[in-house]
Amino acid sequence: MADTRGVFAISVAAERADMQIQNLRVYERRGLLEPARTRGGTRLYSEADIEVLLRIGELLGQGLNLAGIRRVLALEAEVGVLRSQLGDARPSP
Repeated sequence: MADTRGVFAISVAAERADMQIQNLRVYERRGLLEPARTRGGTRLYSEADIEVLLRIGELLGQGLNLAGIRRVLALEAEVGVLRSQLGDARPSP
């Protein structure tokens, strides 16, 4: 799992995800990700956020709109939770 500590400025995150800065702001407004903020309000992106941005790029490339992407991301997160619960419920050998 990727690090969730916000360490990258928006310009670095945009460059690493190969996106425009304004797109990152749109994705945040649409609820696709929520970067950390400094006390002054500056966005700080984590490795996990960048992974989400890369996934958004993949889904956009497949023709999904932002509402569809939000749903896919939510379902993928739910599957991750269920998988971890199944892993915890399995008896040890």
